[in-house]
Amino acid sequence: MTIGSTVFGYPRIGPKRELKRAVEQYWAGSIDEAALQRTARELRAGTWAELSELDSIPSNTFSFYDQVLDTTQLFGAIPPRFRDLGLSELDTYFAAARGRDGAAALELTKWFDTNYHYLVPELGPDTEFRLAGDKPLAEYREARDLGVTTRPVLLGPVTYLLLAKGTVPGFEPIALLDRLVEAYVELLGRLRVEGVEWVQLDEPAFAADRSPAELDALRRAYRTLGGLPGRPELLVTGYYGDLGEAFGILAESQVEAIGVDLVSAPDAPVTIPAMRDKVLVAGLVDGRNVWRTDLHAALAKAASLLGSAREVVVSSSSTLLHVPYDLDAESLSPDVRARLAFARQKVREIVVLGNALRDGADGAWADEAKHDPPRPRRDDHVRARIEALGPEHRTRAPYEERAAAQQEHLGLPPLATTTIGSFPQTGDIRRARAAVRRAEITEDEYGRQMRDEIARVIDLQEDIGLDVLVHGEPERNDMVQYFAEHLEGFAGTEFGWVQSYGSRCVRPPIIHGDVSRPAPMTVAWSAYAQSLTAKPVKGMLTGPVTILAWSFVRDDQPLADTAAQVALALRDEIRDLEAAGIRIVQVDEPALRELLPLREKDQASYLEWSVGAFRLATSGAATGTQVHTHLCYSEFGEVIGAISDLDADVTTIEAARSKMEILEGLDFPRGIGPGVYDIHSPLVPAEDDVVALITEAVRAVPGERLWINPDCGLKTRGYAEVEPALRNLVAAAHRVRADLR
Repeated sequence: MTIGSTVFGYPRIGPKRELKRAVEQYWAGSIDEAALQRTARELRAGTWAELSELDSIPSNTFSFYDQVLDTTQLFGAIPPRFRDLGLSELDTYFAAARGRDGAAALELTKWFDTNYHYLVPELGPDTEFRLAGDKPLAEYREARDLGVTTRPVLLGPVTYLLLAKGTVPGFEPIALLDRLVEAYVELLGRLRVEGVEWVQLDEPAFAADRSPAELDALRRAYRTLGGLPGRPELLVTGYYGDLGEAFGILAESQVEAIGVDLVSAPDAPVTIPAMRDKVLVAGLVDGRNVWRTDLHAALAKAASLLGSAREVVVSSSSTLLHVPYDLDAESLSPDVRARLAFARQKVREIVVLGNALRDGADGAWADEAKHDPPRPRRDDHVRARIEALGPEHRTRAPYEERAAAQQEHLGLPPLATTTIGSFPQTGDIRRARAAVRRAEITEDEYGRQMRDEIARVIDLQEDIGLDVLVHGEPERNDMVQYFAEHLEGFAGTEFGWVQSYGSRCVRPPIIHGDVSRPAPMTVAWSAYAQSLTAKPVKGMLTGPVTILAWSFVRDDQPLADTAAQVALALRDEIRDLEAAGIRIVQVDEPALRELLPLREKDQASYLEWSVGAFRLATSGAATGTQVHTHLCYSEFGEVIGAISDLDADVTTIEAARSKMEILEGLDFPRGIGPGVYDIHSPLVPAEDDVVALITEAVRAVPGERLWINPDCGLKTRGYAEVEPALRNLVAAAHRVRADLR
């Protein structure tokens, strides 16, 4: 590795989501494993070709589902309930991800402070690690056969254990470190025999606060791995923030290179000690947002580091997994396009920076660095509204007063049943959306088809017996993208897909200017649904924090300012929903935990503005309007105080996979709906299983404040699963409700 350029990782779904389609076809049985593997090889070859200008090219960044699950399989830690199914290696892997034949899937949760999700390893005192696969070696050989020398990337052993959960009470998986490091020792030996010169080990867990014991685990792991004779050279990375004390531990170890994120932690160079015997891989190009790099500033920072290390390599700040593939595929306004760079453009920026650092500025540098992007759009009216806000704009009447008024109006039973919002997006719905986008049908015809679908979903919910209904959201392509298309200050993409988990991809919109709402966004659909039933229908909105978290957000002003602008637009929408007769409004904030800074010192200010943005959006609601919120697939215990501070009347959360763990010791003062149906698995929960979950929940929450609902929206499931699951949910709620009387 010389002074030059690399990336910590690259997107893997394919420029046109080829992997998503192939994996889903395999699940459906329409292609065999050979066809799926052929698509995978083509995508890997394409990635290595795209990265050919870099001085060091990563491999083993491809995954059929998730890199943490890959590590679990690599070291033989797939739980017995999946191994005992007697499936092929690939189908066992997918069973762990999705569940199968009564074996519940591994728990799914957020990957640090990103919108990527990983599958949580289940480890116990008896877990034995062994080198059970050869994926890193196989992909290295595959690249070598194509004439490409690569640097295999592995999830670091300490981070892997810190991301895992114990299978018995009180057991901490970090206790397995010595066993796991032995397996890494064997793998590194095999890689060296294969001819591998460099291996990357990712330890992003140390961008967060860590205990002395956890820091000592890092020290012990890399004392062993660094001290191995005849091993590949080691690059240890710690993206998503400042490595803090962990940097000094790695600097004192025998590893040859350390990678740091200088975008999330721009002041980190101040704390970097002299490491003249090591390579510093400087993450100077943002791996998580889509804005062009200020190349002059990045080059100056890189040059300032030259004296602190043996060599300096320019890199992305993190894996590029979090950004779309190619800006050139998009049709965007020139003023927005001029400010953007996707993965391919970021690789070019990295190459140009690396060349300039090594050889000095040349013609390529001049071409890349000359651009002066236009300034963001400004809306003086929105800014004046923000300036006029006071504490009264973030406060509602006391909960007891609200609850009495809402119950008088709604008359809901204990253990009220509902869903989170979306119903399955059928092929007919997607075809209609594509047809109106291509002008093959009129907007009026599209509206008629969507109203027909809403009427069908309302009738189905009435028949199932749900207490609070939803309109099903057939008109929404995505819970953030839909709102972005109806708000000023946003731009959307056509091919800007990013992996969220498995085959699930999203297209984050781009917030490029001040945000405002030119017209109501959801009112007509909700009002139509409410006109079809005497039962209450929820108005469905996505909260300001989640809209920011699942968008690429402008970087020229604080996130708090942008969140307040979005919140004002939602506040206006709630006012119009109430005027249309909607008396329950759900404002989803599944990303509240996701954006929580990894370091405790930064968390208080984030929670203040994020909670404030939600309350700004919802505090204009009338006392008798019931405000719901929804959160899913995060470690809620870390932000339970903030969730309470949202002051929503009802909070629905993911709880099915964790078997109601969130309710242990919980003292929540308002309505709560812990999910009883895991919608990320194709399994239909049995009625008795749902009864068991509800019974567990009733022990922690009074029935009049306990809601019964799925973990999340039903958009990604099919009606063949959803309808029986919801019928079992309602039947189970009725059984437990009868016991409460």
